[in-house]
Amino acid sequence: MEKPKSLWEKTASVPPYPSVCGEKSTDVLVIGGGIAGILTAYMLSEKGIRCIVLEADSLFSGQTGRTTAKITSQHGILYEKMIRMHGFAKARAYAEANEAAIAEYRRIANDNRIECEMRTLPSYVYSMDKEALTKEAEAAAALGLAASFVTETGLPFPAAGAVRFENQAQFHPLKFLTALLPGLEIYEHSPVLSMKGHTAATPRGSVRARKIVYATNFPKINLPGFYFMRMHRERSHVVALEGAPVPDGIYYGADKDGFSLRSTENGIVLLGGAGHRTGKNTEGGSFAALMQAAKRFFPGSRAVCGWSAQDCMTPDHIPYIGRFSKDTPDVYIATGFCKWGMTSAMAAAGLLRDLIMEKPNRFASVFSPSRKLAGLGTLLTDGVQTVGSLAKQFFYLPSRDFHQIPPGHGGIVQIDGRKRGVYREILPDGKTRLHIVSVKCPHLGCELAWNPEEKSWDCPCHGSRFDIDGKLLDGPAEKGIGRKR
Repeated sequence: MEKPKSLWEKTASVPPYPSVCGEKSTDVLVIGGGIAGILTAYMLSEKGIRCIVLEADSLFSGQTGRTTAKITSQHGILYEKMIRMHGFAKARAYAEANEAAIAEYRRIANDNRIECEMRTLPSYVYSMDKEALTKEAEAAAALGLAASFVTETGLPFPAAGAVRFENQAQFHPLKFLTALLPGLEIYEHSPVLSMKGHTAATPRGSVRARKIVYATNFPKINLPGFYFMRMHRERSHVVALEGAPVPDGIYYGADKDGFSLRSTENGIVLLGGAGHRTGKNTEGGSFAALMQAAKRFFPGSRAVCGWSAQDCMTPDHIPYIGRFSKDTPDVYIATGFCKWGMTSAMAAAGLLRDLIMEKPNRFASVFSPSRKLAGLGTLLTDGVQTVGSLAKQFFYLPSRDFHQIPPGHGGIVQIDGRKRGVYREILPDGKTRLHIVSVKCPHLGCELAWNPEEKSWDCPCHGSRFDIDGKLLDGPAEKGIGRKR
């Protein structure tokens, strides 16, 4: 079942690239052909460093093609909490790293004369909690950001106010990135099957490199690093609307049921929200909630497309960018972007370039993957989720069988004393067909959950996803779960 295309995928032409064949060598191997991987390779190539980019599928087929593409240092209500948790100096460095990322997008677009619908706009985080907003505005301003609390938002629904950041940006991500591809050595449909030392094996070849960068959203190797214990995944949803009033900036709702808003160059409005932890959307209804909101707030608008994205969340809401672990000095990682992938990816590219070139970078300690983690409560919650899902896999046997799965629905059943995932497809003639799969995630063995919204089997532990026939949709799992009969 083909996933719906995003607005960016519908309106950009990304060139195809061959698969890697035979043995190759390079200075730096970048694993992952999304925004973080391409920006890293581009920045290294600017310095004359040879890179090869390996993409398991096709370029930008993961989260990069499914972003809302807000280029902002405003990451929700963050800075007041960051000062309390990490101290003023670290919070200021985080803010400066993201402001520098915005400036770098503008530099690259201007230097290369890239037509990518880039616009400078204010961004707003709104809420019904006025006290939280005023504290956030004061904290952000103290850090040197152009931030202020405002009561007028221009939103079609009530809010206590918003924190406004000046000089933020938005763009068409795929038009920007495709302009950077000429000159880069890229191989698509080349998944890394194994790593032996500094050599990556793919189905038809291998690549040896002095340095290796993992830019795969969620790292596919568990040890060292233990990233599977330090992150979880969340899904969010977007609908693109014609005929809706164009907002005067970029908006993000900080409250639990808040929405995000931005426009495009041709007047399309992106309405996002209805997010949830991956594997925890067993009732569905996310797109229906967005469409109801569109009907309520923008009567007369029409949805032209809709899509979903998936993000890695860290306990302290700071990405992991730097050396993969203390024991792997030639291996680097960029992950855990916490839904702010545009500025995080650019910050990662600059930081990784400097680390690889052995140059100092004042932001290295902020994003260091080996830093002492705050946010222990979130870390424990993620651990409990993993333990609970593993226990469910081994000790819970469902009482229903496949006869009880209604047409057009899926669920976990018992077949011949074994757990199976079943989806009952409705055929054109009105008859039905069963799609039966394993419900054990091949990554670490957690029990999968049925996602009725997107008709997929999702892992609540680390976010791997599979289609109705068990084909892998998203890692860190490296293989599918397969049909059982």
